[in-house]
Amino acid sequence: MEKSNPIAELKRLGQSVWLDQIDRDMIRSGQLARFRDRGVSGVTANPTIFAKALETSDAYADDVARRLDRGQDAESIVWDLLIEDVQAAADVFRPVFEMERGGDGFVSIEVSPEIAADTDRTIAAARDLQRRTARPNVMVKIPATPAGLPAIQAMTAEGANINVTLIFAVERYVKVVEAYLAGLEEFLRKGGDLGRVHSVASFFVSRLDTKVDEQLTRKMQAIDEARRRELAGLLGRAAIANSKLAYEMFGQLHSGPRWDRLRDAGASVQRCLWASTSTKNPRYRDTIYVEELIGPATVNTMPVATLEAFADHGRAALTLQRDVDGARRLLDHLAVSGIDLAAITQELEDEGVAGFAKSFRESIEHLSRVRSPR
Repeated sequence: MEKSNPIAELKRLGQSVWLDQIDRDMIRSGQLARFRDRGVSGVTANPTIFAKALETSDAYADDVARRLDRGQDAESIVWDLLIEDVQAAADVFRPVFEMERGGDGFVSIEVSPEIAADTDRTIAAARDLQRRTARPNVMVKIPATPAGLPAIQAMTAEGANINVTLIFAVERYVKVVEAYLAGLEEFLRKGGDLGRVHSVASFFVSRLDTKVDEQLTRKMQAIDEARRRELAGLLGRAAIANSKLAYEMFGQLHSGPRWDRLRDAGASVQRCLWASTSTKNPRYRDTIYVEELIGPATVNTMPVATLEAFADHGRAALTLQRDVDGARRLLDHLAVSGIDLAAITQELEDEGVAGFAKSFRESIEHLSRVRSPR
């Protein structure tokens, strides 16, 4: 009996698989093209992923040495390298983009996380990245911070493909979709072709469980056994419940007269993208943030280890719309138990922006170490 292909099954169920990694070795060796041929249909990355690639791959050493030796400054080198990688990856996925008529095959590049609180600089940076990458299947990543929302709207209104990143709260997600729809409406008023505009809304999933579990574990240390067992039943469940409510909201926001007008003019839905889908807690199934988040018009971007685990023993079935009422009850239970999800998601956003900014700055500061071994 032929072994099933879980990755192909996800596509049949309406979910795209993207790879949450990019580095020059992977591109040059043909590994990225092999992932594409196995059914991967896009790539995401972030400043932390790129910083790790610079640190661990020898593929950048000679190029970095040449640029430093001729006096190029470190920050411009980092951007040049990143843009070159994104262009090369976009070329690898261009056949997917063409086959899907622009609906898939995207590679993402993120504006500097150091300007996440500055709308005007974010818009300027997004325009610059769009211009410099010069590929139709590049998405520019803009964080879903309060300052990022008007930048998302402005860039969508210019016809750009935007990957809205660092989403944690459903309430913030509603504002993200509003920015996308308003941008589409403005682009349409200017005579733009909505059929060429695509966007994803990227939820960072597993990090929410990590934070909630930490708080639950602390609470469990100070209560009686019966109550402890009750809270233990909430561990590792917040992130999936939150994502299910986000997907329910996705359906509501992409329906009704406003959406119908945009859809009839050629608009595509802004797909939910599930990011941070590796399992951080070894007690949880290594494919849990894939298997429990499967639904039409979604993307799951996976690190290589998660992708390989799912390809080996993943279970593909429509799960996102299962027991949404149960997900709502679970989050209510967390609230009654003293877990402030709004505070946690804000903390995660702040930490995410700060963490990416730190990685970006370290890439620049450590660039001189990226040299071939003598």
